[in-house]
Amino acid sequence: MLRIIKKYWFQFREGPQEHSPLAPGNKVVFSSYPGTIFSCDDFYVLGSGLVTLETTIGNRNPALWKYVQPQQCVMEWVRNVVANRLASSGDTWAETFKRFNSGTYNNQWMIVDYKAFVPGGPSPGSRVLTVLEQIPGMVVVADKTSELYKKGYWASYNIPSFEVVFNTSGLQALVARYGDWFSYDKNPRAQIFQRNQSLVHDMDSMIQLMRYNDFLHDPLSLCRACSPQPNGENAISARSDLNPANGSYPFEALQQRSHGGIDVKVTSMALAHALSLVAASGPTWDQVPPFQWSTSPFSGLLHMGQPDLWTFSPIKVRWD
Repeated sequence: MLRIIKKYWFQFREGPQEHSPLAPGNKVVFSSYPGTIFSCDDFYVLGSGLVTLETTIGNRNPALWKYVQPQQCVMEWVRNVVANRLASSGDTWAETFKRFNSGTYNNQWMIVDYKAFVPGGPSPGSRVLTVLEQIPGMVVVADKTSELYKKGYWASYNIPSFEVVFNTSGLQALVARYGDWFSYDKNPRAQIFQRNQSLVHDMDSMIQLMRYNDFLHDPLSLCRACSPQPNGENAISARSDLNPANGSYPFEALQQRSHGGIDVKVTSMALAHALSLVAASGPTWDQVPPFQWSTSPFSGLLHMGQPDLWTFSPIKVRWD
């Protein structure tokens, strides 16, 4: 949970010559960790006018692992760093990233191009939002601008949005066995986003949505097959540490575990233009008790150098 917001500014060029054009993404601001040169989360604000972020979708189809080979592949984190540096649009980001698919760290990537966005204006039809999903042996890309404007929001749930990726990655079998928790549009987070997204009208309310976890009182957070039924995993910002260790759960993801949202990062058109963002560190504590190492069931995990009580408010990250 020890996070660092980093800013890199390198004079990279697109070619070896002295007068080659500067790379579009020379300036990069991202959430990261000590000793790490990429985000891991991932969340990047780029000097090219792009904002790139992802949620992990994984792979549950063992037959796909044959596509993970050491030859003719580049690790995912390297491809995302290179795409961030070289791309000037969602299309060029996707074209760069999908080359040499390693099939490792399989994510749904969202690329927002603020250069194509006109505040208060009608849909430009394309370019504002590009979505890419990677699994072993497959990368699917589509422009989702029209869907974004029609629906009013785009949310990501660690579940593939493209039907072909969803089916190929083995999620159909999990839906058949366990129900809607593994579905794209009926899982708890999807339902909470659908209900609460209209409450967002400024940065503060956006942060509140992204930190939302009222699992003890929200009917959409209930797990009918669990005992107890309220489940800290079933929220926008999960707190699985709050689930009882002696509870009864149909699968591991709903058990007590050291898992959940550990921060929030939010930007806007104006903030992104200045390579700025608003961030809060630590698990959510808006509607639930704050995380405290000394009272946590995971107090035995190494947390050297970390504060005991995590009650940090959002801060605006500026580079003045």
